[in-house]
Amino acid sequence: MRFLKPTHAQLQKWASLDQARKRKAENLFLAEGVKIVEEALQSAWKMKALLIREDRREHFGEMPAIRSVKLDAYALTDREWRRLSQDKSSEGIIAVASVPPMPAVRDLTTEGDGRMLLLYEINNPNNLGALLRAADWFGFETVLLSRGSVDFTHPKVVRTSMGSLFHLAVIADVDFARVLPGLRSSHRLIGSDVRSGAAPHAIKGAMALMLGSESQGLPKELTGLADEIWRIPGSGRAESLSLPQAAAILMYACTAAA
Repeated sequence: MRFLKPTHAQLQKWASLDQARKRKAENLFLAEGVKIVEEALQSAWKMKALLIREDRREHFGEMPAIRSVKLDAYALTDREWRRLSQDKSSEGIIAVASVPPMPAVRDLTTEGDGRMLLLYEINNPNNLGALLRAADWFGFETVLLSRGSVDFTHPKVVRTSMGSLFHLAVIADVDFARVLPGLRSSHRLIGSDVRSGAAPHAIKGAMALMLGSESQGLPKELTGLADEIWRIPGSGRAESLSLPQAAAILMYACTAAA
């Protein structure tokens, strides 16, 4: 496998992708780690380049999954690598990824099939990454992120999702109050509340599960639009579950016998 030497301008561009405004302007982000890069290469998302740390060049150059892709591959010195890597125990591989065009929300409301996860003001990147991973595991196809949520190309989101990001349609900056009435016409809308609600149960057909942030939950103006409100019953002394834990339970419950 032939490796190229990056230019100073390329290194500057890739290093700038640690800033959300630069990722948005370039429509690029970095995905680091063997598992994450493998998932990215197997997805429909477009990869622009592979970056390999110099001491790992021979190792990755012999991997079938890497050799089979038609991408420019760059070998980076240790000094160059440290400018880009955000992983303390880096495996020496990064994909430069591009976000593909996502469907319009209005098209989702007319298709009327599949499972959606609606996330309101999720600003913790580790939580969002874990939620994307759970959504992928339970067969959810689309994730809507409200305004005020963390950028889904944030390095911590990408890393925590363990590549699941690349198997989902993620639509950001959504005005929930505006789109939920139309969404209800094609999907059963399930809200969540830690204080009161029905026990989770299986849902057949198109459905959308709506969750709020770990600290604030969902506002009343959104729960008032839901067809059902669910609460996870507990019997121990813990004050609550973490958001990813609760989300996984709810996703399992609504899909277990569907």
